[in-house]
Amino acid sequence: MITTIRNGLALVFTGLLLQGCWEAPPMESEQLGFRGTGMLQTSNPDLTEPKLAANVLPEPLAAVPVVEGGPTAADVYENVQVLGHLSVAEFARTMTAITAWVSPEQGCAYCHEGANFVDDNLYTKVVSRRMMEMTMAINSDWNSHVGETGVTCLTCHRGNNVPEYIWFEQDGPPTAGGMAAKGYQQNHAAMDVGSTSMLSDPFSKYLTAEPEAIRVISQTALPQRGDARHESSTQATENTYSLMVHMSEGLGVNCTYCHNTRAFTSWEQGSPARATAWYGLQMVSNLNDEYLEPLGPTYPEHRLGALGDAPKTNCTTCHQQVNKPFAGASMLDDYPIWRPEQ
Repeated sequence: MITTIRNGLALVFTGLLLQGCWEAPPMESEQLGFRGTGMLQTSNPDLTEPKLAANVLPEPLAAVPVVEGGPTAADVYENVQVLGHLSVAEFARTMTAITAWVSPEQGCAYCHEGANFVDDNLYTKVVSRRMMEMTMAINSDWNSHVGETGVTCLTCHRGNNVPEYIWFEQDGPPTAGGMAAKGYQQNHAAMDVGSTSMLSDPFSKYLTAEPEAIRVISQTALPQRGDARHESSTQATENTYSLMVHMSEGLGVNCTYCHNTRAFTSWEQGSPARATAWYGLQMVSNLNDEYLEPLGPTYPEHRLGALGDAPKTNCTTCHQQVNKPFAGASMLDDYPIWRPEQ
């Protein structure tokens, strides 16, 4: 009897102790579509708040006065190929900002050798110049994805020489020998796709030049020959899911951020975010094809991937686990040089 009472008291005490140490956080939810359509986003503040705290913009550098008719950077300095139209003061301010965003530790020396700011001896200067052109192109040509918020160098770099989230072509994660030596990027968990065991590199298929079509669900009960929409294999479907998992992880959302669960294929019943995401996929493919892949010969060997390709971008590069980089805050008012009309 005494033993039973003692055990019961121990259980009660343990329960009280656990209750005092842990309590489920108050979950937050947002209804993105009509009720009953499975378009509810549920989030845990313990997980989302640290991500939002990491997506706060730094204070902008003080603006410089505009002097009409003053000399431009191209008038004063040599070999200024992208920002030469800026005033001398605004040019210096912009370069200072870029240094803080990309190379806060190395300073100007990351792209320039000593006092010789003219020569293009360092590959980093050549790459940086092309990245400036890419940033302007994004804000000018891809309003369908970035909207009026736009991007700057900080959107991807966040104080790092190389953005934290980039990707290279790969032949699957490391595997054991023998029969498991070649898994065709299947059945081995990969971090880039949410630690799932699906295709470990969907980016080479869907985020480069001439990306493969994304096909998942047939519109009929049985396959219909002659219609490309219904001839995708099960493996192609899984490859698509691998890309979708990457997008979900990269934006910190689940499927219902874009899709209506009662009709995943219906654009009409999905959210506007689905169209924005579609344009984003086209944009990323274009950036990799037009700007990033061609820089391969410029990079030293240690900057290339295991298969010799240049670093490339995907959804996580900019978003970094939030649905809008920097929670949708824009830097273009503070740095108007990156606006299309400038």
